[in-house]
Amino acid sequence: MRSLRIIRLSAFILLVLATISNPARSQSGPAANYPNKPVHFILGFAAGGGNDLVARIVGPKLSEILGQPVIVENRTGAGGRLAIDYVQGQPADGHTVAIGAIGQLAVATAIYPKLSFHPTRTLMPISMLVSYPLVLVAQADDRLKSVKDLIAYGKANPDKSNYPTTSPTFTISSELFKLKTGMPGQAIPYRSTNEMVLSVVGGQTLFGFPDSAAAAAMARAGKLRALAIGGPVRIPELPDTPSLSEAGLGDVELKTQWIGAFVVAGTPAPIARKLEVAFRQAVADPAVRERIRGVTYFPEGGTAEEFRARIDSDIKIFSGVVKEANLKFE
Repeated sequence: MRSLRIIRLSAFILLVLATISNPARSQSGPAANYPNKPVHFILGFAAGGGNDLVARIVGPKLSEILGQPVIVENRTGAGGRLAIDYVQGQPADGHTVAIGAIGQLAVATAIYPKLSFHPTRTLMPISMLVSYPLVLVAQADDRLKSVKDLIAYGKANPDKSNYPTTSPTFTISSELFKLKTGMPGQAIPYRSTNEMVLSVVGGQTLFGFPDSAAAAAMARAGKLRALAIGGPVRIPELPDTPSLSEAGLGDVELKTQWIGAFVVAGTPAPIARKLEVAFRQAVADPAVRERIRGVTYFPEGGTAEEFRARIDSDIKIFSGVVKEANLKFE
């Protein structure tokens, strides 16, 4: 009798171990057959920008993990908000994923009181994929070798002092810079951070705060000048570029940026959990991490709960900044 109990116990342990080693076998309900068709990544910005780079780096690995194709769709307009509206109109089945940035989600929520979405209410955060700093850049002009030079030139030439933006995150960063320095500047809209950088390179705009991925290559090639890192420390890709604090602008506090994955609220929890695990596994892959670092971003891959807390904190902080600076957005 005792030997029979041992055999049964051993069989049970083997079953548990098999389930742990292959989670897909243990799934039932909504996640059991998910995904059963291609997963669509919906991006609010044009090809060549940060969101697009991250989606196309992570997408193939996620496809491998989930066993279905991942299709990247760029749906531009309204600072990335049209893409989120589109996602919210799709079935809550996990097959449509928003790859969203801090500007179009947390910042927009802080500055637009009548948004049709909320990043932690009408959407479900899945995982933060990457983080990165913004970089203050200017035209590659010998008169603009430092932040001090840029401010002096802008004040002396207000008609030439403008900046590019694709979403509120770039607008609010530039406006805070203006507020703290007294520098003039007119916002010029673009569809991607790549276009933002090219506008500075081509002389259509004087300065800007693109993300590090879009700025570093052009700065290293001498096409534009990187004047300051919009974060607390320097980054390896631009070792000679000081932080804003080092450049004498310690009171210009720019949050570290992020890009993450979201699904529409109402998506069954087992499906959302399966997606979270898949995204975290994809970002943890050494080859994926190497490619992410190759575009000057930092791989993250945290939990949905951690991501949600970060977003809610960002919204609170940006709301306070907008109120303090008396910034107005339409």
